[in-house]
Amino acid sequence: MRKHLNTLFVTLEGAYLRKDGAAIEIRHEGETKLRVPLHNLEGIACFGWDISASASLMAACAEANVSLSFHTPHGKFIASTQGFTSGNILLRRQQYRCADHEPASLAVAANMISAKLANTRHVLMRAARDHGEKSADRSHALVQAADFLAVRIGLIPRATSLDSLRGIEGDAAAGYFAVFPHLLTNHDPAITINGRSRRPPLDPVNALLSFLYVLLMHDCRSALESCGLDSQCGILHRDRPGRPSLALDLMEEFRCFLADRTALSLFNRQQITLKDFEIKENGAVLLKEDSRKKVLVAWQERKQAELTHPFLDEKVTVGLLPQLQARLLARHLRGDLDAYPAFLAK
Repeated sequence: MRKHLNTLFVTLEGAYLRKDGAAIEIRHEGETKLRVPLHNLEGIACFGWDISASASLMAACAEANVSLSFHTPHGKFIASTQGFTSGNILLRRQQYRCADHEPASLAVAANMISAKLANTRHVLMRAARDHGEKSADRSHALVQAADFLAVRIGLIPRATSLDSLRGIEGDAAAGYFAVFPHLLTNHDPAITINGRSRRPPLDPVNALLSFLYVLLMHDCRSALESCGLDSQCGILHRDRPGRPSLALDLMEEFRCFLADRTALSLFNRQQITLKDFEIKENGAVLLKEDSRKKVLVAWQERKQAELTHPFLDEKVTVGLLPQLQARLLARHLRGDLDAYPAFLAK
């Protein structure tokens, strides 16, 4: 039996989460809206300005190792609850040693970024084949971008520092987002992207990507904490108070494969359109509340898809990948694996 990363998403403003026996109860305006056994969950993510939880529920989540996090309605992380630090102190000591020793950090980070660029290149080549003769110019642009990423992948083994590796990754990301509009086939001129923009996102594509990256970060952080690693002690991303740097590291392998592909699917099938966004006075583009619910449904469906894990050679669900990679990283840090086997999509 495999245990999957089951996450409860709460988006109802004014909701109050409380412990009811061995279950979590969600109440709104004096009425019970949902009741879920706590042992069925591995994470609870709240998206809203007016969502609260009882102290008894926070304690129960900490004891049961269920992550409880709070975010703005549009996905920005606010805070999470945490009890006493758990996990294997010896494993965490090894993690800190690795983080403080650049050659060891560089070896792990290089594998992560190599996998990220390879997975991104796979998406570009697949899209180029799908376009084929229907749009030769679009297909050519995607192939050129894929070739650009192939060159950057070849540079990674030559990186002598984390800063040089970050530079390679940054160049590759810029090249990828430059051709991202060619991946959109919904023919809506309003659904486009002109480079990556954050805080705030300035177009619908960036708005959806930012929201999906928050969901992915939540899953990666939960996976790392569940196997005893410190999600704030990064290998590639620099440490910063309140930032889950190691979760951001682990995400890199899944950004394109999981989050970007979900966004492209929603746009290209016109399940998400311009009507699903609101534009603020400062130019920020944000997902509407009902639209966030549609995205959450698509996200959960995507995580239920099955594939064969390239390293374990076993059938697993996509939602289980962060858990498996976190455990492979822990095995490497303990010395059970000579190198960290990053996830490569096929």
